[in-house]
Amino acid sequence: MSNSFPGPGEDKYFEDYEAGRVYELGSVQVELAEVVEFATRYDPQYFHIDESRAKESIYGGIIASGWHTASMMMRIFADNFLSDVSSMGSPGLDELRWYLPVRPGDTLFVSAIVLETRLSKSKPDRGVMRTRTEVHNQSHTLVLSSTAVNFMRRRQNDKT
Repeated sequence: MSNSFPGPGEDKYFEDYEAGRVYELGSVQVELAEVVEFATRYDPQYFHIDESRAKESIYGGIIASGWHTASMMMRIFADNFLSDVSSMGSPGLDELRWYLPVRPGDTLFVSAIVLETRLSKSKPDRGVMRTRTEVHNQSHTLVLSSTAVNFMRRRQNDKT
């Protein structure tokens, strides 16, 4: 394994992901207009889309849909952790948790912890990676976590 991890937009293969390592992936600012737009289309609960009603809710104001938070996390994960040359998709999440509301004005920081890497037993061109992704807000408070499995292509010269 190399001590350096390829940067955003650089090719990454199964062999570049090191079990036990934490990767800081980047951040995103949560914008009110995007919160309302996403929720209006996909999760139109009043505390996501109606500022006056949201003030009277248990949240005391607009909060982002958890699915929006997961989507913002996924964009950073896809841009800065996965690679077009090696990502072969995922059979799904083992866990997705929302811990605290995300609000417009928050800054979200995304990190990935590689829990496990193993070579595929049936397909020598790929490996299997299990990753825990965490999203913290500007107060360093965990707001979302997920655990997923990804199939990752191996480098041509590493297939034996």
